[in-house]
Amino acid sequence: MSVVQVVGDIFQNIWKLIERTPWHLLVVVSLALFISLCIFLYCLIVVAAPEPRPPRRSEKQYLTVLANGETSELKELPCWIDGWQAKKELARRKGNVLESIEIEEPEIFMSVVVPAYNEEERMGEMLEEAVEFLQREYGTSQTPNAAQSQSAGVKEKNSNGHAKHSHSATGPAKRGWEIILVSDGSTDKTVETALAFAKNHQLSQHPVPVCGLGTGNERHSTQKEHGSIRIVTLEENRGKGGAVTHGMRHIRGQYAVFADADGASKFEDLAGLVRACQELEDPDGRAVTIGSRAHLVGSEAVVKRSRLRNFLMHCFHLLIRFMTPPATSTIKDTQCGFKLFSRASLPYIIPYMHSEGWIFDIEMLMLTESAQIPMAEVPVGWKEVKGSKLNVIWDSLGMAWGLAVLRAAWMVGVYRRV
Repeated sequence: MSVVQVVGDIFQNIWKLIERTPWHLLVVVSLALFISLCIFLYCLIVVAAPEPRPPRRSEKQYLTVLANGETSELKELPCWIDGWQAKKELARRKGNVLESIEIEEPEIFMSVVVPAYNEEERMGEMLEEAVEFLQREYGTSQTPNAAQSQSAGVKEKNSNGHAKHSHSATGPAKRGWEIILVSDGSTDKTVETALAFAKNHQLSQHPVPVCGLGTGNERHSTQKEHGSIRIVTLEENRGKGGAVTHGMRHIRGQYAVFADADGASKFEDLAGLVRACQELEDPDGRAVTIGSRAHLVGSEAVVKRSRLRNFLMHCFHLLIRFMTPPATSTIKDTQCGFKLFSRASLPYIIPYMHSEGWIFDIEMLMLTESAQIPMAEVPVGWKEVKGSKLNVIWDSLGMAWGLAVLRAAWMVGVYRRV
């Protein structure tokens, strides 16, 4: 007797048994099987869904370079989220349900979060470009700036027709900037390289321009205010998403952007992100702008990529379209490492982040959409930089799996806004 015949006989016997079983018993058994399957899938999602660990003591401290050029002792990082959570818990205990809890006012205009894992060779040019732009555009916290002064306190109409201030709802526009470089468990000299860069670019000294892997061209070097570059060290690697989220918890700026350490994005395009963000801000000062490389599809930089990488990119975009909420699914470039957040939008996003891998961008956008925060793509310049740590095949599969788990966890209530 063949295997096919054996299987056929088994199914025939099962069918005969079903025919002899009372219908009401079949309904009960089917319902029990369905509920068991749902419970099993829920438990599977609970096990598979990532749950980030709390930050450790040393990870809430930073190093910087003092005015005398010396490296500081470990200092405590300001943490807006701690105060926000305390206010939220106090309101909960009093039985008050608050739709929104404002966070403390900004100290400076712009915060830049840079996740870095073994980036000693690539981040020099990025820091050079960033400091040059930030110092020119936003200066130090003590110096005036015409563009900033004109925008502070002036009411205008945004694209939605709301009367609003041209600054975030959390406070008046300010001067100054900071770079929070989060070393994500680096085993090379990422921290030492960042500190050396900061020391060499003090306002009181004469910096030497840094070359990088992007173009190999020297840049005009720019001096900076002491203490404006802060280095945070995570005790072990958490992933790009974990490093970005950790940095965002400690920003002091009216606006916060995260940027890749390789300098692939053109940093001067940050000005366009800020303008678009100010136009988008709702009456509460919330808005998110997303750097996008979608306009570069078909350009030499993209065409030169391998066929496999371009194929996987298109597959991933198709997956996003089918597995994400409506507004997120329309974003053409979710993975560009150049996204700007107004300060008022952060309490609706950062406290609820779970993903720490490559897929974290999607969760940020989904949280933005669920909180009804205005968001829009803004074209940015971009170039291919050698030394990427992305494994095209395995990381693409990991991102697909991560997206499926992430979407399922939010849909079935494993993740919730609490």
